[in-house]
Amino acid sequence: MSDAMSVTLPRMRVIVLNYRTPDLTIDCLHSLVSEVPSVPGTQVVVVDNASNDGSVERIQGAIHRENWGDWVTFMPLDRNGGYAAGNNAGIRPALEAEHPPEYILLLNPDTVVRPNALKALVNFMDAHPEVGIAGSRLEDPDGTPQQSAFRFPNVWAELDGGLRLGVVSKLLSRWSIAPPVKDEIHQTDWVAGASMIVRRQVFEDVGLMDEKYFLYFEEVDFCLAANRAGWSCWYVPESRVVHFVGQSSGVTDTKSKPKRRPTYWFDSRRRFFVKNYGWWYAILTELAWASGFVLWRVRRAIQRKPDNDPPKFLQDFVLNSVLVKGVEI
Repeated sequence: MSDAMSVTLPRMRVIVLNYRTPDLTIDCLHSLVSEVPSVPGTQVVVVDNASNDGSVERIQGAIHRENWGDWVTFMPLDRNGGYAAGNNAGIRPALEAEHPPEYILLLNPDTVVRPNALKALVNFMDAHPEVGIAGSRLEDPDGTPQQSAFRFPNVWAELDGGLRLGVVSKLLSRWSIAPPVKDEIHQTDWVAGASMIVRRQVFEDVGLMDEKYFLYFEEVDFCLAANRAGWSCWYVPESRVVHFVGQSSGVTDTKSKPKRRPTYWFDSRRRFFVKNYGWWYAILTELAWASGFVLWRVRRAIQRKPDNDPPKFLQDFVLNSVLVKGVEI
């Protein structure tokens, strides 16, 4: 096959899933204008998750106005099935194509890619065929790094997350979900889905993302499935992506007052533990977190520490626990 023909073959499909963030989605596309040519054969698909807020018209208008139609396609959905379902809608046609792409890149609409962010990920994956998934360094606009490389959830991390006591956190640091940010490439358990590249063979081995998760824990679940199938996951800080955290849901927005956790967050957490570790382990993680959290709330009141927890967090946690609600697998 000639070099000219190989350049035209699909290399990477970028999926940008919009839900009521049209301006951020358009800004994300602007940041991709100079980056898409750095990986020849890259196409971008913007999926709208039934926003019903004018997103369809605004994004389509921008694609037409900016003449992006040769590298961007738009896919409006008539139902919001959540993060996994929306991304799968964009991934599925790529995998079923006559010439499927080598890589799928999941990219949040609330991101702006830095120069060479895409190329750094593809170069790393090309050089390491045994790697199935890799993630970018996510950062604030001023360059401050965000946590984006994590360990799989476990009972000790749940206890630590509820208790929040320095000496205990040090003792349990090897099980911490979010270890300190590193500046070098390294293997990790899972990476944030805000900028996550996946080798096509991973989807062929483990399937698409689990659509029974509406939002949250779906990328953790997917990375765990890939890990169990023998695919490693890596963090590639040379790929830098600005991430405006939590713009669609507001749940993970650390810059504003915490909102009450939506039911789907608890549903996703419950599903993850039961599906991957079993009922008894899921219940154990709930007991660990809740007991630690009760002790933390007592200590917070005595020491008059600021209350930065979501409203009615413990009440909602208990009412949405495995023991109270169960879970459908």
